[in-house]
Amino acid sequence: MTDLFDILANQAFWVAVLRIATPLILGTLGVLLCERAGVLNLGIEGIMVAGAFTGWLAVFLGAPLWIGVGVAALTGAAFGLLHAFLTVALALSQHVSGLGITLLATALSYYGYRVSFPKVTTPPTITPFAAMDWLGVPILSQQTPLTLLALALVPVIAYTLYRTPMGLAVRMVGENPQAAEGQGVSVAAVRTGAIVAGSALMGVAGSFLTLSAFNAFFFNMINGRGWICVALVVFASWRPGKALLGALLFAFFDALQLRLQQSGDAVLPYQMYLMLPYVLSIVALVLVARKASYPQALMKPYRKGER
Repeated sequence: MTDLFDILANQAFWVAVLRIATPLILGTLGVLLCERAGVLNLGIEGIMVAGAFTGWLAVFLGAPLWIGVGVAALTGAAFGLLHAFLTVALALSQHVSGLGITLLATALSYYGYRVSFPKVTTPPTITPFAAMDWLGVPILSQQTPLTLLALALVPVIAYTLYRTPMGLAVRMVGENPQAAEGQGVSVAAVRTGAIVAGSALMGVAGSFLTLSAFNAFFFNMINGRGWICVALVVFASWRPGKALLGALLFAFFDALQLRLQQSGDAVLPYQMYLMLPYVLSIVALVLVARKASYPQALMKPYRKGER
């Protein structure tokens, strides 16, 4: 118990929580935008891999770090456009399309890495984003600009969804596309825009790992974070503020299990500590999801003129 109190009282622990939460915040916001418009995007895992690779590769080839972030966003947007074409324009299965994009994006990224670096045994490195010491806030000053960006996007997306005509259109096509069409809203355009924007955020989420948390790209570095983001959207009841809370909660459990493993008094097998954030997140998800109000047109293909 003393070890637990020592961990929670340590500032470095809370710095780690916010750092672990950053890609989850960005990815969850991306999924939330897609699903608010009525489209499930299971391509997030592969899009995060592709964003991590292309953003890092751009910087390795000499581009500034923010250009690398932009490249990652464009990569995500390109895969999002493909997903939109398959699910909105062609009205194909959102599940199958998303899983296919995950496989395609992951395979292309790994292939691109092997082609670019055929003979390396250790991943090449870059100089990542530095901590923002100028902020003056102890926990935030040890974070990188992408963490500040992730935190800033939460109120921006919340305001856009609930206080602007664009956000109203997104929510309308996710709830009742027929009514949206009756009001002159292009369901296909709004859904496509939401998917592209959400997928761009997923790409940036992946780039955080290679341009901020680490300084290299390596296989399996996403490690299921995309699937966690899909679950966190349900936990958040499709609301940006609760999405931030869910990401921080999962990051808290993840950082805690790492510290418990490192403490010398661990009495359980390390696999139990690895399970901790996932088990507790599943419990929280089950408790919250039963009362969650999901977009009524989610995963329902829409064809113009149909009733």
